[in-house]
Amino acid sequence: MRIDVVSIFPDYFAPLHLSLVGKAISSGIVELGVHDLRGWTHDRHNTTDDTPYGGGAGMVMKPEPWGEALDALEELDLAPMTIVVPTPAGRPFTQELAYELAAKQRLVFACGRYEGIDQRVIDHCVEHYEVFEVSLGDYVLNGGEVASLAVIEAVVRLLPGVIGNPESLAEESHSAGNESLLEYPNYTKPPVWRGREVPQVLLSGNHGLVAKWRREQAVERTRRRRPDLLTPDGRA
Repeated sequence: MRIDVVSIFPDYFAPLHLSLVGKAISSGIVELGVHDLRGWTHDRHNTTDDTPYGGGAGMVMKPEPWGEALDALEELDLAPMTIVVPTPAGRPFTQELAYELAAKQRLVFACGRYEGIDQRVIDHCVEHYEVFEVSLGDYVLNGGEVASLAVIEAVVRLLPGVIGNPESLAEESHSAGNESLLEYPNYTKPPVWRGREVPQVLLSGNHGLVAKWRREQAVERTRRRRPDLLTPDGRA
């Protein structure tokens, strides 16, 4: 997969070279390009924003740098671009959407700032590319960088060869293989820590009982924390 990121704060993305995402980049599973939007400005102040038409507080990111940036990335003549725009007005980001994005060949993250990117840029993208406007939740961040980091990590870990044991993906919270349940609680050694014991069923060696206990715990945790994931009668 090829991932490009356009931002006025490219240094934000240094953490992508750490941990599993960093290994995916160094091994060639992911090719990463991080681009400074200011490189497509032409004034001495490298201006990327201006006051909004119609008045109001805040600034809006200008269309010209974004248009040139997207044109330049397209001219690299790589795989077709899928544009990802983090925005509070976007589609809620879910594990299902992470899998959908993981199936794409090339993702381009457009990181807005201030009051966002001029709508004409988004409209242009919709006409020429596949576009996903995504939201991490019902809150507002200063820009799209943090959201892009979260989405990139969620997507890259789904690519073949990134996670050491792919079967673990099926048991995670919100995964299709986990019936939309939250993941059950996990334990490791020692068997007793500060007076708290590991549930005896996990020490029994009975895989059937362990599986039954884990499902019961997943259902109960989901019922307590995310009842909206269950059916109206409370079933998984």
